[in-house]
Amino acid sequence: MEIKYLGHSSFRIRGKDAVIVTDPFDQKMVGLTYPKTEAQVVTISHEHADHNALERVSGDLVVVRGPGEYEIRGVRIYGYRTFHDDKNGEERGVNTVYLFVLDGIRIVHCGDLGHTLSDSLLDEIGDVDILFIPIGGTYTINAKQAASVVKQIEPLIVIPMHYKVPGMTDSFSELQTVDMFAKELDKEVKTEDKLVISRDKFPEDLELVVLQNK
Repeated sequence: MEIKYLGHSSFRIRGKDAVIVTDPFDQKMVGLTYPKTEAQVVTISHEHADHNALERVSGDLVVVRGPGEYEIRGVRIYGYRTFHDDKNGEERGVNTVYLFVLDGIRIVHCGDLGHTLSDSLLDEIGDVDILFIPIGGTYTINAKQAASVVKQIEPLIVIPMHYKVPGMTDSFSELQTVDMFAKELDKEVKTEDKLVISRDKFPEDLELVVLQNK
């Protein structure tokens, strides 16, 4: 499996049987360039322009837009209803956390999660190998809250998303940085251009991997 970071909350997951893209974003809104990308499956965590820009992805797409259970090209996808804030969606609405099961690996994408997870949802999700989690605050959980969610889920690899980087528009100027998350998690950052992983190559202890948007 190969995982490539496309920026903001968007990743390309290339498995044996399918390519999945998560939360493609509008370039003008975010201020970052979105690379040319092809996929078979696109997941949308919520209907905001920095997460639902389907026009940025080419291919014969199957689009998943919310909670439910799906099987597409041999990939199992589970969507769980959560909220974009810590007030049951009163401020920013609903959000979908996705669990992908492919190539024997379990990956969770938290979308714009705004709160820690309930025990019942943790039970539903089960074991997690790789966690994509927002860390920037302002619109999502912040670095400290994200570290708490990591401790709840206990993944083997955590990959941060939705954080401040140079070039973003003023809308995202208050987001926190990866360094703040690393401090809260008390982990060294392992920086990679992409993550190539298989079932037998996971670390024994939690790794914090930051993928470069190149």
